[in-house]
Amino acid sequence: MNIILFGPPGAGKGTQAKYLQKKLDNYQISTGDILRNEIKNNTDIGKKIINNMNEGKFVDDGIVNQLIEKVIKNPRNKNKLIFDGYPRTIDQAKNLDLLLENTDQKIDFIFFLKVDKETIIKRIENRKVLEQRSDDEIDVTIKRYEIYMETTRPVLDYYSLKSNFKEIDGGLKIDEISRKINNILKV
Repeated sequence: MNIILFGPPGAGKGTQAKYLQKKLDNYQISTGDILRNEIKNNTDIGKKIINNMNEGKFVDDGIVNQLIEKVIKNPRNKNKLIFDGYPRTIDQAKNLDLLLENTDQKIDFIFFLKVDKETIIKRIENRKVLEQRSDDEIDVTIKRYEIYMETTRPVLDYYSLKSNFKEIDGGLKIDEISRKINNILKV
């Protein structure tokens, strides 16, 4: 089963993806984790990524698509993918469609965790203290939220027309969101 989790930074995508990864024995594709790993390893791609993140920008589609492609083409991950934060643009969505088609796969469920900006700010403040993430500065977070909502709107519109698209109140407690997802997945 392949699943996409959408939501602005701080919506709980990663938390739900980790939960589903364990429950379904799937592979979590966290673009944030993949990008942070490139930064941690101080690669050339990592240096480009950190400049974009520090300015509140999203990373170039070409870089993200290149990193995602390796994971999708791995036979161990076939029909066992959870996309956490990907795709964020129409170009990424079209790239994902093509990659899945070329590997004889499809998306089974698409979840959008809808959360307002005030809730995101509170969560990011907590996450900054607990996880000490460098990309969790409030001003950067607000900018990332606004860019996310602006740039992802076309992707949400693209996917919302599909019967497997489900919107969930991301302001709920973690276990309530998990329960709603489980009910939809029937697991």
